[in-house]
Amino acid sequence: MFKKRTIGTVAGLVAAAFVLAGCADSGATTGGDAGGDTPYVALVSKGFQHQFWQAVKSGAEQAAEEFDVEITFEGPDTEADVDQQIQMLQTALDKGPAAIGFAALDSQAAGPLLQQAKDSNIPVIAFDSGVDSDIPLTTAATDNLAAAAEAAKHMADAVGHEGKVALVVHDQTSVTGQERRDGFVEYMEENEPDIEIVDIQYGGGDQAKSADLAKAIIAANPDLKGIYGSNEGSAIGVVQAVKELGIDPAALAVVGFDSGKAQMDAIRDGLMLGAITQNPVGIGYETVKAAVEAINGEDLPETIDTGYYWYDAANIDDEEIQAVLYE
Repeated sequence: MFKKRTIGTVAGLVAAAFVLAGCADSGATTGGDAGGDTPYVALVSKGFQHQFWQAVKSGAEQAAEEFDVEITFEGPDTEADVDQQIQMLQTALDKGPAAIGFAALDSQAAGPLLQQAKDSNIPVIAFDSGVDSDIPLTTAATDNLAAAAEAAKHMADAVGHEGKVALVVHDQTSVTGQERRDGFVEYMEENEPDIEIVDIQYGGGDQAKSADLAKAIIAANPDLKGIYGSNEGSAIGVVQAVKELGIDPAALAVVGFDSGKAQMDAIRDGLMLGAITQNPVGIGYETVKAAVEAINGEDLPETIDTGYYWYDAANIDDEEIQAVLYE
C-alpha cells in the first residue's frame, strides 16, 4: 500500500527522537558558541515554523547527544526569507564552528559564505535541500525527484490517467522546490500522455498565498481534476482553497508533500488523497552524524538518502507510517 525508501541507521531512532522535540525556541538547543573540548556544529535550516523543521531539529538533538557534540538549530521566520537565512549563516560562521549544516533556501545565494567556510576549513553538510556548489561534503536529504514521481503516480491513478492537473510549488530557487516540481512533471510527461499539466505556481510555502494561487488555478480551469502541493504549507493552502470553494473532494484530487497534523487531518477527513512524508528525524540525525564524521576526517558519500513514504487513509495509522509522521 505504500512506497518505502529508508535507511537502517535511523530506523530505531524515530520514536526516541521525539522525546527531545519539546524545545521549540529558535536559538541554541544543546549548546552555544564554540569553546571547550566539545565540538560545536551550527545548523541553519530553511525555516522553523513548520512541524517538519521541529522534527528535523529533534533528530539533530538525538545525534548531538549520541555523538557528544554541541549544536544550535535555527531558521528564518518564513521559507521566503532568503536574506535572513544568509545573515544566520554569516552569524554561524562568525562563531567558528567545527562544522556547519545548511539547508539552502536559494541554492546560489549562499555561495560566497560557503566559500568562506571552505577557506576557514569548516566542513559543510547540506541537508534537506542541496546547494548549487561542490563545497558541501555530502547532502542528507530525501530523493525528491523519486518522491515527487511517486506523488505523480498516485495522482495519475486518482484522476483515471487523463485530464488536467496543476502544481502549487513552494519555490523555484531551492533544490527541493526544483526537484519536487521536476520529478512530478517528468513522471507525467514520460508515463501519462493523457494528463495535461495546465499550470505551475509558486507560493513560497505560505498557506494563505498557496490558497489564493489554488483558487485562481481552479477558476481558470473549471474542469481541473487534481492539484499537487509540494510542501506542508503549499499542500495545506490547496486544501484550504478546496474547503473555501466548497468543492467536492471526490471531484478534485489533492496530493501533498510532508505531513504535520493539518495534512493528516485532511487525509482522514477525505479532503486530501494522500501525501509523501519524508523522514525528518532521520534528516536531522544524519546531518549531525555526517558533521561529526567530517570533523574526524572520515570520507562521506556524495548523498545520504534519508527515505520517503507514501501515506493515505489506508495506511496512515500503520506503525511504520506513524513513526515518520510529525505533528
